[in-house]
Amino acid sequence: METPDVGIPERLARRMTMAEQHDYLRAKLSRRRVLAGSFATAGAAGGLGLLAGSSGSAYAERPTAARPLASPSAPVTVDGRLVAPFGRHLAFGADPLTQMRVSWQVPLAVKSPYLRVGPTPWELSRKIPAEVRDLHTPSLSRRLPAVEQYYLHAALDGLKPGTTYYYGVGHDGFDPASPERMGTIGTFRTAPARPEKFVFTAFGDQGVSYHALANDQLILGQNPSFHLHAGDICYADTTGHGKDTDTYDARVWDEFLAQTESVAKSVPWMVTTGNHDMEAWYSPNGYGGQSARWSLPDNGFDPDNAPGVYSFRYGNVGVVALDANDVSYEIPANKGCTDGRQTAWLDRRLGELRADDDVDFVVVFFHHCAYSTATHGSDGGVRDAWVPLFAKHQVDLVINGHNHVYERTDAIKGGEVGRPVPVGASTDPTRDGIVYVTAGGAGKDLYSFPAGVKDSYEGHVKDRESVLTFHWTKLRLPDPDTVEWSRVRYTGFSFLAVEVTAGAHPRLTVSALAESGERVDHFEIVRGT
Repeated sequence: METPDVGIPERLARRMTMAEQHDYLRAKLSRRRVLAGSFATAGAAGGLGLLAGSSGSAYAERPTAARPLASPSAPVTVDGRLVAPFGRHLAFGADPLTQMRVSWQVPLAVKSPYLRVGPTPWELSRKIPAEVRDLHTPSLSRRLPAVEQYYLHAALDGLKPGTTYYYGVGHDGFDPASPERMGTIGTFRTAPARPEKFVFTAFGDQGVSYHALANDQLILGQNPSFHLHAGDICYADTTGHGKDTDTYDARVWDEFLAQTESVAKSVPWMVTTGNHDMEAWYSPNGYGGQSARWSLPDNGFDPDNAPGVYSFRYGNVGVVALDANDVSYEIPANKGCTDGRQTAWLDRRLGELRADDDVDFVVVFFHHCAYSTATHGSDGGVRDAWVPLFAKHQVDLVINGHNHVYERTDAIKGGEVGRPVPVGASTDPTRDGIVYVTAGGAGKDLYSFPAGVKDSYEGHVKDRESVLTFHWTKLRLPDPDTVEWSRVRYTGFSFLAVEVTAGAHPRLTVSALAESGERVDHFEIVRGT
């Protein structure tokens, strides 16, 4: 028996993937201007079937910040009861004590989207209208359809510190507070009023894969207070040159946000920009798409043009997010895009955090590697612009992605080993220098270390006196280096988990966990010992 004409004939559905069904129904909706129940079911699933995963080139108009979901020239009648939100992701506002940003996606235009929030799942009385940020990607290739994407955002201010809140997202016809929708309710917790022990996690270069999903589930098991994603978020742009000739498929974002929702709906997912996040179809600097999809703290030097540059304080830790595309020698599409203003802001912000008596540790994360021996090597632009500032302000930990491996340095001081930090050791940044971690094994295809250089990690230590590698120069040329600071190397999917201890003896206990759950590295950071 076939489904009604507004759906997919059963004989076709048996031969089509979920992604192909998704595209088929989008095309049919565009022709008929109606919403069928079968289409709503596919959209409401919000799972990995939202994406075909084909490649090709496309062009997209620059989005407006907020405009009606349905264009007057192409009205679409949508029964909101049949459209379920998906891809929920949280982020802190500038003050994690009192601010949270809730973002989500809908597969089709809906009326009057909103957020409900309350102290229990049964008290979602507070209703907050959502801001609409829609993206249109027309097709310039037979391999790719035109794509309409609808991202919704609600800002929560005036929250109580250290408090658990429940929330639901909806629109006309879909009320998360109704009994039949209570399964969609999410939860989050604001930062504590006084510093206490907590965990945060980090990685870069995730994309969409079973390995990415496995990492997400392990991260959820750490019960982190927040997660840092050091760029190259979903790889909708698979080329990563920041040019409009890159291969790009906007639908990859649908699949990524559906994949990440299991964690990001309750754990603030704090992102910054990598080279694969420069999507040239949406704005001159390529960040229009990111601005549409994410609501990040607006305390950066220029949040309208660089959404991945910001900072926040959680407990006794100050966190700074940077856009390394601005200083990269390797991939220069956005080099100098802030005309030095980001670096000046960084100097000021690190100084402010170090002057804050409530901040014990400062953690900086960004995409391109300051120190790594793997496929991309080290970026001399990062070293020239920022490493002196990290030393000046005694940054405690630097986290990068870009290289799809796990690699951890000794404490580096003046470009050399300030103190060896073997697995399980302790280091003091005020005396020894800074440890740099490349945590790029989040889910994309893995890279390798130089020929003949073996992995060396907890339980499998194979120390080397030196490694022959390279760094990128201003002329975009790889300059050979022989380095002694490569301490831990692991070619496998992994992420970083950092336990923060406050009080009289504050410390950071940093661990790297493999996709299997095995610990592959750990060390401790203390200050003033």
